[in-house]
Amino acid sequence: MTNFIRGLIATLLSATLLTACTGGESNVSKGNREGILHYGNGSEPQGLDPQVVTGVPENHIVSSLFEGLTTKNPWNLEPEPGVAMSWDISEDGKVYTFHLNPEAKWSNGEVITASDFVWSWNRALHPKMGNQYSYMLFPVEGAEAYAKRETEDFNDVGVKAIDDHTLEVTLIASTPYFLQLLDHYSTYPVHPETILKHGEMYDRYTKWTRPENMVGNGAFVLDEWLLNRRVSVKKSETYWDRDTVKLNGVIFYPTENIVSEERMFRVDQLHYTQEVPLDKLPVYKAKENSPLRLSPYLGSYFYLFNTEQAPVDDVRVRKALAMSIDRDKLIRTVLHGIYTPSYSITPPGTMGYNPPKLFDYDPEQARQLLAEAGYPNGEGWPGVEVIYNTSENHRKIAVALQQMWKDELNINITISNQEWKVYLDSIDTMNYAIARRGWIGDYVDANNFLDMYLTGGGNNNTGFAEPAYDEMIARLAPRAKTQEERYKIFYEAETMLMEQMPILPIYTYSSKHLLHPSVRDMPANLMDHLNLKYVWLDENWNAANEETE
Repeated sequence: MTNFIRGLIATLLSATLLTACTGGESNVSKGNREGILHYGNGSEPQGLDPQVVTGVPENHIVSSLFEGLTTKNPWNLEPEPGVAMSWDISEDGKVYTFHLNPEAKWSNGEVITASDFVWSWNRALHPKMGNQYSYMLFPVEGAEAYAKRETEDFNDVGVKAIDDHTLEVTLIASTPYFLQLLDHYSTYPVHPETILKHGEMYDRYTKWTRPENMVGNGAFVLDEWLLNRRVSVKKSETYWDRDTVKLNGVIFYPTENIVSEERMFRVDQLHYTQEVPLDKLPVYKAKENSPLRLSPYLGSYFYLFNTEQAPVDDVRVRKALAMSIDRDKLIRTVLHGIYTPSYSITPPGTMGYNPPKLFDYDPEQARQLLAEAGYPNGEGWPGVEVIYNTSENHRKIAVALQQMWKDELNINITISNQEWKVYLDSIDTMNYAIARRGWIGDYVDANNFLDMYLTGGGNNNTGFAEPAYDEMIARLAPRAKTQEERYKIFYEAETMLMEQMPILPIYTYSSKHLLHPSVRDMPANLMDHLNLKYVWLDENWNAANEETE
């Protein structure tokens, strides 16, 4: 039995005992009364350091504990003031001057200064940090050169503290999505003195992220972290916009087992689920006043290929695997028709950009390619393993693809689930042949999907390296004079990517959650973005509900 399962069982038993000991009062009922949101968060977080973590489960917690120069409005996804109360942009769009809010403070009461951002971005970009999201800051002048040690002087990077409350950022070119980058956790400030108290500037996974040590600047502060059980945060008394924050706290539960998560929701132990079991979708769809929330989602579900490992080091094998998947059938049967087939990495229609489609379901062509690669009708096939992070939904998809590859290509594929931290490590070290992957847009622009595959990129764990691709994405697209020219460059680059196929696109996401009706101001949006400073719980919902029963 894994530690995760033990933890989940403990959580469920605790919830049962709590209900029994409080005369039947559930987490939801008590939470509504006390202003505590009970939130199903998927996997146990890898960590809580904004410049180390990479996943969605971590994002939810980290974004409650820290805040960047801007934050994201959950209704329209537009940037709005965070630590910066205002900003000026030069006529050429290359120089941003941020005016920091003098009321923006760390959770220990210290005022946040422009120098804190300079120090934090130095840490985020330094190669010793190993920050997989360092490229998010590459639009800043000199940032890429510093990250790649082409220069060792951070003074060459275009981020300057003019004074305590003025930060000047110079870009290599006008970047239409730059403000959106600044509400991503990789650009958040961290408290220098706290980091250094518990290690060196670039140390990872030190004690500074423990509840008794952490100093943040978000709407909440870390209260408790019980591994594989829960992470609790409480409202910050030093947050500059604390009057807007209505919740007194949030409890994040590791709900990797989505079947158990759905059960917890049904017995009012959760206000919100991170996922919904696929076989439960028809049930919830049929309910009147259903808690099911389905929404379009700026995200792609795909498999990674390790292009340095046989047999998927052969592009013909990769294309054969891609062409032998009947995506329409997969979505219609296994996925209950809630997703859209995809044939590239960028979701179609992202800010008006549409990616190329270079292949389709074509089992005959797939068999021919496999034969050309030396495996006619699967003969001599050495076998290959697909890994995925523990999830019943991921398992069902892997099983379906396993069967399609057997039926169409006569090859055997084994599948293996791994717990979240192990899975992330397998991908980071490229210790895999084929791996399940998903990418959710950090900002609404095709660049966010395409710049992952720059040579040496922190999230490019495929072995794909193409100088011409790098030139188009990192050099030519940022300098394009028009959106039309920029999208043309994107299209050409994405065509190159899909011709080499280091990834196997499967579908474009829709988000799916269960949401208790007492939860207010948690709107659905294209990025499935959560801004907890606006969320509140209707404590009168219980009484109103009881009156109607």
